[in-house]
Amino acid sequence: MGSLIYSMNVSLDGYVETLDHSLDWAKVDDELHSWFNDRAREVDASLYGRRMYELMAAYWPTAESDASATEAMLEFARIWKPLPKVVFSSTLTTVDWNSRLVTGDVGDELARLRTEFDGDLDVGGPTLASAFIRRGLVDRYQLLVHPVVLGAGTPFFPKLESPIRLRLAETRTFESGVLYLGYTAR
Repeated sequence: MGSLIYSMNVSLDGYVETLDHSLDWAKVDDELHSWFNDRAREVDASLYGRRMYELMAAYWPTAESDASATEAMLEFARIWKPLPKVVFSSTLTTVDWNSRLVTGDVGDELARLRTEFDGDLDVGGPTLASAFIRRGLVDRYQLLVHPVVLGAGTPFFPKLESPIRLRLAETRTFESGVLYLGYTAR
C-alpha cells in the first residue's frame, strides 16, 4: 500500500495562499517545476478538493496554447492530463480530464482508493488535506518553503486538537532559495 502525500508551496510563516486566495507569491522556476514533475510521475493518482481541482483544470489541459509556458510546465501538463484524479466535492456535479467525483467520507473514500491504487496518492489543496490530517491519514508531508512572509492566509496545517509528531526524512535547497522539507508521520 502506498503513502498519502500532502505537498504544497508554503510561505515561511506557514501559509499556502493569501487571504484573497492568490498564489502569485510562490515563484516556481524550472528547477522547482521539474521537482514537482518528478513527484507527479511517482504517484498513482491525485486527490483534489473543489477549489484546487478547478484551479488545476482551468490551466493544465490547455497549457500547450500558452506561449509563455516553459518546457517544464509543458512536461507537467503531459503528466497531469492522463493521471487519474479524484475530486472530493459536495458542490460539483461533473469533472473532466481523467477525473472522477466522490462525495463520501474522506476516510472511507481513502480506504476504497487504497484498494484500487497500489502506489502513492497525493492530496492537493489545504482544505481537503486538513480533513485527512485531522484523522491521522497523511503519511508524508512535503513542504516547499518559499522565502516570503505573507502575514495571513490559508495555513498549510489546520488547527489541531493534539500535536502531530513527524520525522524529517529529506531536505533540499533550490537555487531560488526555496527549501524542501520532507517529513514522515511517526
